[in-house]
Amino acid sequence: MTDRRSFLITTAPLVLGLPALMRAQTLIERGRFNDEQLPLAREQLLKMVNTERAGAGLSQLKLDELACQVASRHARDMVTGGFINHFGTDGLKPFHRYGLAGGTDAVQENCSSAEGIGSVSPLRVLNDLHDMHQSMMDEVPPQDGHRKTILFPHHTHIGFGIALENRSLRLDELYLGRYLQFDPFPARAKPKSSVILTGKHLTSNHFLFGVDVCFERLPGSLSIDWLRQNPRPISLPDAFLHLRPKVPEGTTYTDGGTGDFDWKTAGKFRVRVGLSKGEPGIYTVIFWLRKSPKDPGFVGAQACIESRES
Repeated sequence: MTDRRSFLITTAPLVLGLPALMRAQTLIERGRFNDEQLPLAREQLLKMVNTERAGAGLSQLKLDELACQVASRHARDMVTGGFINHFGTDGLKPFHRYGLAGGTDAVQENCSSAEGIGSVSPLRVLNDLHDMHQSMMDEVPPQDGHRKTILFPHHTHIGFGIALENRSLRLDELYLGRYLQFDPFPARAKPKSSVILTGKHLTSNHFLFGVDVCFERLPGSLSIDWLRQNPRPISLPDAFLHLRPKVPEGTTYTDGGTGDFDWKTAGKFRVRVGLSKGEPGIYTVIFWLRKSPKDPGFVGAQACIESRES
């Protein structure tokens, strides 16, 4: 685990590239944290996350630029509105924000806030970001949802969003699972049409065993008062369409069905998504992967398609 002192020692010389710790600390205490310090802040947070995951015997995460951009916009939205919530003022959920920005990875999100911070200098803000993440890692069951997200075994990438306004600070961590590579597909289509999703597996360790298609009406703007209430949990709709891989010719599933989407042993897939609703909305397509038939599986990718007339 990275303690507070080691974080300060490793951070300060990197800020201005100076060899002397005392000189770096003196200079960095002047001024205000800004975008110039974002790469360093993200790198320090990434080191924290990977140290924690290594201690649990888990894989290391890589920093993802798109996730950083999406998380940054949400962090700015939260600090400007003075709230903390997985929903944004536009009513979108984390996987909507990332998916509609072009991302196709599985998504989980951690959010943290700090009000009335003692200093807005770069060094002090870096310290606060460290403590904000550490508070999520220090959670204990049963209230340990943030810790479980940090230590989820199937994550591969991460993005950090950081926003400071006056003495309010927001940290948004967007965790990704990247297992499929998609060919280009339209991010927007008309209701009652269909979209074909094709692509391939990035590794040979997993196979695609199911696809869920979820629909949600286009959200409207949310009031700041609503967002400032207790943070709301997010979820996918209870109702969804489940698609199964096609079985070899001459065979069927136990219910007599033959499957819905094409897949090949080379790791390629082709899924037709019908935008069956006649109203504007967002279709979230969930791709389930596993290593063996006995494996419960996990979400290995998510794609969002906006359905509207124009």
